Amino acid sequence: MTSPQPADTRTNGRSTQTATLAEIAREAGVSAPTVSKVLNGRADVAPGTRSRVEELLRTHGYRRRRAEASRSPLIDLVFHELESAWAMEVIRGVENVARDAGLSVVLSESAGRLTPGRTWADQVAARRPHGVILVLSGLDESGRALLTSRSIPFVVMDPAGDPGTDVPSIGATNWQGGLAATRHLIELGHIRIGAISGPSRMMCSRARVDGYRAALETAGLPVDPELIVSGDFHHDAGYQRGLALLRREDRPTAVFAGNDLQALGLYEAARELGLRIPEDLSVVGFDDLPVARWVGPPLTTVRQPLTEMAEAAAKLVLDLGKGEDSAAATRVELATSLVVRSSTAAPAAR
Repeated sequence: MTSPQPADTRTNGRSTQTATLAEIAREAGVSAPTVSKVLNGRADVAPGTRSRVEELLRTHGYRRRRAEASRSPLIDLVFHELESAWAMEVIRGVENVARDAGLSVVLSESAGRLTPGRTWADQVAARRPHGVILVLSGLDESGRALLTSRSIPFVVMDPAGDPGTDVPSIGATNWQGGLAATRHLIELGHIRIGAISGPSRMMCSRARVDGYRAALETAGLPVDPELIVSGDFHHDAGYQRGLALLRREDRPTAVFAGNDLQALGLYEAARELGLRIPEDLSVVGFDDLPVARWVGPPLTTVRQPLTEMAEAAAKLVLDLGKGEDSAAATRVELATSLVVRSSTAAPAAR
């Protein structure tokens, strides 16, 4: 049981307050052990009581002292979707760091939601891991307050939206990658270049398409909105959106597929329509997953250093837990690079 220790002093926007668990318990009309149960993520607390105590913890800016917070030898790794080779590269990177630190990795999935639910947050509070890494996801205000009050550090990798200036994040130069992919196709002589983006709600997807647009505009080429279609970063989207683009009478001679899985779907669409890659259609992906080297022809793509990004996120969250870094304004972007293989060539005369 956690004893009623003074909380660290925090500013709540109106005044600076310091409270003990006993004082919070009195305000909530419960016992100090009940407040301790909420802090420790115990399930045997009524939902209404839990909400009342959590609200008071937020109001007082309560942050558990690191010395009193006994941590489990775990890192929580949370994906918004967990079903692709992309995720495996991230897991590998986190595992590399966790193994060296003598920690294990707990995997969670938020089933496509951009923020994990309250049940997940309560489970994390109960586990008391060394830190939390959220991939293509984030935390709502209550989730952030819950982890902060337990002194559980968190880092967002490849954030779906703007995580905020006070949220540590690790990303990649997505805009530069989209620019490099499209500029490569322009330099080969392509004029009509399509794009299959990822979900518009994801910051990385928007940045890649913005880089694509910038390359066209810089080269003096028109940006045709009819050649930009929205996918979901999965193989089937590449296939379906690819069919729609390639069936056009004025079809593009090249397509920036937004990620490798959509590029593979585009490969399938091209084969179905009797188009050869790269003779009839040039294709560029994004990520440089291992499969990009194995397909025929090997895929030209933008390398996103996924394993290195995951390692950086894991190291950062452990450093934050040791108090070796500041959580404020910690935002890192790792460089992307174009990897030219055999799926791109000059356009055929038409």
